[in-house]
Amino acid sequence: MASLEECRAAVGKVSERILEVDPADRRKHIAERTVNLTVTDLDAVFDMRLTEDGLQDVVERGTDAAARRAQVGISVSSDDLVALSEDRLDFAKAMFGGRVKLDASFGDLMRLRKLL
Repeated sequence: MASLEECRAAVGKVSERILEVDPADRRKHIAERTVNLTVTDLDAVFDMRLTEDGLQDVVERGTDAAARRAQVGISVSSDDLVALSEDRLDFAKAMFGGRVKLDASFGDLMRLRKLL
């Protein structure tokens, strides 16, 4: 099981990877969305905004703390989060294999798949 610190670093890596995408593609495929990332085995949630400038306003909370429903919800184990951020685990395979759960509108899914 990865630590909370490793998960924080993984979120940072994902944000950096978003910034590696061509700016024109980011403008085309990223619509600003609120996101909550639940790390299932650590009982932690990272609330953030997905923007053209990466993941912004990242705030950590416990799963028992009340929060507004995000437009995109992701649930994943700590080890899988770290593996995804390091590109050792394919997002689509993890999602279809049940290792990542994604709660988003169909339109958001179609946009995000272009970046994955």
